[in-house]
Amino acid sequence: MDSLTQLALGATVGAICVSKKDKRRAAIVGAALGTLPDLDVLIRYADPIDNFIKHRGFSHSFVVLITLSLLIWFIAKKFSNCVSSDPHRWLASITLALVTHPILDAHTVYGTQLFWPLHTPPVMWSTIFIIDPAYTLPLVLAAVFVVCAPRWKYIHTTLAIGLLISSGYLAWSWVGKSMVNHKLASTLNINRTEPKKYFTVPTPFNTLLWRIVVMNAEGYREGYYSLMKPGQEISFRQVNIKPEVHAIASNYMSFEKLQWFSHGFIKTEIIKDELIVSDLRMGSEPDYVFRFAIGDKTSGTWQPIIPLRRGTRYDTDRLKEIFDML
Repeated sequence: MDSLTQLALGATVGAICVSKKDKRRAAIVGAALGTLPDLDVLIRYADPIDNFIKHRGFSHSFVVLITLSLLIWFIAKKFSNCVSSDPHRWLASITLALVTHPILDAHTVYGTQLFWPLHTPPVMWSTIFIIDPAYTLPLVLAAVFVVCAPRWKYIHTTLAIGLLISSGYLAWSWVGKSMVNHKLASTLNINRTEPKKYFTVPTPFNTLLWRIVVMNAEGYREGYYSLMKPGQEISFRQVNIKPEVHAIASNYMSFEKLQWFSHGFIKTEIIKDELIVSDLRMGSEPDYVFRFAIGDKTSGTWQPIIPLRRGTRYDTDRLKEIFDML
């Protein structure tokens, strides 16, 4: 999720764990800890693909963050009277501020390596878009209240309400995803034929309109489904991937990395003598946020190159078309 959301979540869960006299301090500490895992973006790896697939890596691992929370708590207990006088509440505050970060990130389609150092594909529940005001706003309001009025008699209730509303919305996102998956299953007869590889993900800033990608032998099908129009059928368009291009790309290490990270939801194509690989999970046809050139033909034959970022951003006109589907 975005930095503001993680800051607000860390502040809120951090403050709700401690007594009233410590709430402002815990909110500030929680806000800092809630943004700490994302500082891995400051690490520069060998190339743009490594930067892409190693974000939300070790810094989002349960093993690393739980160990770090114990270390921070142990040091704080030695030097802070408020922590040493109420150690168990502060341990909960510090741990939750850190651990809720990757749990929330795992709800997005990008994916999070919760079980690092195990080499398993990132966890991507894809129930919520990376920026969703309906989830963020209750947490921001609660965090502002606790910083500005930490001793207000209703401050604990305010924090609880903020967390309940945001958590309720997150729970709803699971319900919405289940409804979309059920509709998709009935549309494609997924339970009555061979297994199909697909993903569903909410479109920007909402959980009512969902994008659907279904892989097939020729490439993939992309469609949209609005929970506001339950009687409407899912309309797909087919996007073909040339098998010879896919075969060339599959020989490159960069392709293998992206294949692992994206759970196989990738597109290969040739644009201006460059071999381009796109992550289908973020963006929409034909514009994808994470696109990389991994080979070129300048010498007459296809050769791997140091990957180059060729990403595009959401087009505002395209966003308007998507929202019209609601």
